[in-house]
Amino acid sequence: MRGISALVVASGLAGVAQAQPLTIERFGSFHVGGQEVEISGKPVIEYTPTVGGAPLRIDPNGTYMVGQMYAQFMVPQPVRGTVPLMLWHGAYLTGVTYETTPDGREGWQHYFLRRGWTTYVTDAVERGRSGAAMTPDIFGLAIHLPTSNPWERFRIGDGAGSHARGTVLEGNQFPTEPEQYRAFMRQVVARYLGTDEYVIAAYIALLERVGPSVVIAHSQGGAFAWQVAQRRPDLFRALVLVEPAGTGIAADAAKLKDVPTMLMYGDYVEGDPRWSVIRRNARRFADAVRAAGGTVDDVDLPARGIRGNSHMIMMDRNSDAVAGLIQEWLAARGLWR
Repeated sequence: MRGISALVVASGLAGVAQAQPLTIERFGSFHVGGQEVEISGKPVIEYTPTVGGAPLRIDPNGTYMVGQMYAQFMVPQPVRGTVPLMLWHGAYLTGVTYETTPDGREGWQHYFLRRGWTTYVTDAVERGRSGAAMTPDIFGLAIHLPTSNPWERFRIGDGAGSHARGTVLEGNQFPTEPEQYRAFMRQVVARYLGTDEYVIAAYIALLERVGPSVVIAHSQGGAFAWQVAQRRPDLFRALVLVEPAGTGIAADAAKLKDVPTMLMYGDYVEGDPRWSVIRRNARRFADAVRAAGGTVDDVDLPARGIRGNSHMIMMDRNSDAVAGLIQEWLAARGLWR
């Protein structure tokens, strides 16, 4: 919403101590990116949309807008970040990743707003409020996750079958009470294959609209962030990659030499057959960026005394401690006043 003077927001979540009021000067949302796609040869659909309604005929042939991305912005009072701060989520997720934790604490969106950063939280192409498109006509296969998958794949549980057992890794920091985990699974959405170029184009459109920014990106979003930064390094002032699930293009590593980067992984990575490979690949790519004259700071949270983190670091019980490391790193680079 534009044109409001100031909105004072305080935490009203059950079980959460009342936080200091947060003043939001301006907030709103918009969509960016997308393109028109023509569909033909489909049969007309006839159905009754509501109880007591009238029959409806929909001709699905025609022009569709697809590949657009939703963005929500909030401008605090006062602003202390020298540029906007963007929060990009991972696969099967939306911008909700950064809004509220499964146990009802304030998310990283609140954390950085409280420190004076203008924040942009997005739902990537084909997720949440960005909408989707026909499959397989436009987007590829839609993949949905059963409830056991994140528990066992995101280093919450202690291996295969741990969701059924209800067991977790020692010292696990993710909220795992049954209702807390259900709260997390309620926000898990499908992801579609074959949409990478749509996603990259939409992120570029977002940065072109907003201007040079700090980008904090998680998991699949981290791989996108590296690749977007390689295409448009002029639009990045810093890059924070929280357990990126992939890398940029190795042959183009030199394009990142002027984008200061933090690479961060949590606990139990080396003992995990999948995540250990992912981190080795990320470190190899980071070495290529350094060899080209760039700066990549590799943050191992257990080595910093921050232990028990799952893949969902921003939702773990110690998420504020991790956000504090990011805040200090950004401030040290002159991006916060």
